[in-house]
Amino acid sequence: MMSPETKQKAAIWLILVFALGAAVGAVFGYSFARKSYASTTVAAPNLSETERRTKKVAEIKNTVGLTDEQAQKIDGIMQAGHIQMKAIREKADADSDGVRARAREQMRALLTEEQKPKFEEMMRKYDEERKRKRAAEK
Repeated sequence: MMSPETKQKAAIWLILVFALGAAVGAVFGYSFARKSYASTTVAAPNLSETERRTKKVAEIKNTVGLTDEQAQKIDGIMQAGHIQMKAIREKADADSDGVRARAREQMRALLTEEQKPKFEEMMRKYDEERKRKRAAEK
């Protein structure tokens, strides 16, 4: 039969492992969902944000039958939306980086001195791959 102290330690470890799993799962889930969504959107290759927006406004204007004044206002709305979405993405990336860093610190605390260099090398490779993918998305 387990002592109360052993039960308490087991419960703490269970909660810690669950919390760490949830945090890591959230980071990977967000990353996977973002990649999945990004792969379904088709951005015009080699066009600036302004050129893409101008093309989209022209498409809306022709399809819907907008006046020049309406098209100009829609362009402004889309530009403001783009700026807001960029800020949201940057904040989400920063939040994800913070969660990732905290999770890694918790993992490092569990490792032996022999395991730490291997872990650091593995994390370096993950970071390089994530950096490559982010650069490809932009």
